Amino acid sequence: MRHGITGMTGRLLGHHDAPPHPDGVALCVDRARPIDCGRILTSDLSRARIPAEFIAAEKQAALHVDPRWRELDFGAWDCADAADLPTGALTDFWADPDGSPPPGGECWSSLCARVSAALGEIDAPALVLTHAGAMRAALSVLCGLDHRQVWTFDLPHGALLSLRLWPDGSGAQITGLAA
Repeated sequence: MRHGITGMTGRLLGHHDAPPHPDGVALCVDRARPIDCGRILTSDLSRARIPAEFIAAEKQAALHVDPRWRELDFGAWDCADAADLPTGALTDFWADPDGSPPPGGECWSSLCARVSAALGEIDAPALVLTHAGAMRAALSVLCGLDHRQVWTFDLPHGALLSLRLWPDGSGAQITGLAA
């Protein structure tokens, strides 16, 4: 599940720890109610962690905070409005996020590697509260999609993506997407 809204909607938040808006927390808690799981995994950033804490308390589920579920690190672009960034540099990043990462930021393959490692430790039904970039990285890793393909997925705040993972690590099945 993608975290709910913050007070900084429309910005490249990356690793910036923007607090969640109360409406964003409420949306996530509401969306999580029908999900049957005994474990909640979350990014350590408060916009994901705080709703995860509420969900875990309501479900009486174990909560595990894992920084590998963080958003892509946008480096010098963190908190920037994309409209204020140099057009050429932003275009280069979207076209080749490994060859042209944000200045001082993380490349796409690094995000995919850390999300892949986190996915490899999921051994039972779990709800992961994370960020759009990490969700797209999970789709890329599990379904063999490249960055251009996963960036076409619309993942608004509170989006819920259901994936069924095979225990032997051989793949995944997308079982649902709710926005």
